[in-house]
Amino acid sequence: MDDYPLLNLFLTMLYLFLWVMWFFLLFKVVTDLFRDHSLNGWAKAGWLVLVILLPYLGVLIYLIVRGRSMHERDEKLAKDSEAAFRDYVRRAAGTEGGSGGSGHVNDLAKLAELKDKGAINAEEYERAKAKLLA
Repeated sequence: MDDYPLLNLFLTMLYLFLWVMWFFLLFKVVTDLFRDHSLNGWAKAGWLVLVILLPYLGVLIYLIVRGRSMHERDEKLAKDSEAAFRDYVRRAAGTEGGSGGSGHVNDLAKLAELKDKGAINAEEYERAKAKLLA
């Protein structure tokens, strides 16, 4: 253990952490490039070549030039995902009159009410109930 002092271990861990963070940032930039619909194909190819050939400088330039729009795209994606999730929950709960879970419950309650009023007989009720639950 004398050949590898504690400071060297700390520096090795720091370099490994920075290396992992570098790849994370590189993948984030490349992902943002392909997600951006305002750039044409040639602009995307140019940025990609810059990021691959001059990785550190290319990513730094990309963050300086397009960092704000990168943040705006991330924010829009998060809002769109949240809105889609809320819409899915509403539809699944049946609160918008969709065919979600409580939609069947409401239909069955209406059928039972019609049967109780005598508007339909027991046989018609059973057929309609079977059709709803199928």
